[in-house]
Amino acid sequence: MATPTPNRTRRAGAFDIRLVIALLTGVYGIVLTIMGIGFTDDADIAKSGGININLWGGIGMLVFTALFVLWALVRPLRVPEEPPAGE
Repeated sequence: MATPTPNRTRRAGAFDIRLVIALLTGVYGIVLTIMGIGFTDDADIAKSGGININLWGGIGMLVFTALFVLWALVRPLRVPEEPPAGE
């Protein structure tokens, strides 16, 4: 009688879509935060109703990025491992 092999899994790693989304929003968040801190003048703030929208949008995107990375670390995707071709 053959013994069944246990289902083996591995982490998805870089192929986890949550990390791709986190990378993209992180890059945009960094750009917006830098734009909000260094390159927004009073005329731009007046156009947005008195709020430095680049700064707050960038900070929001960085928080979103941190949550996605935390989610990917706490609950990693598990992908079934293929058995070797000879077995």
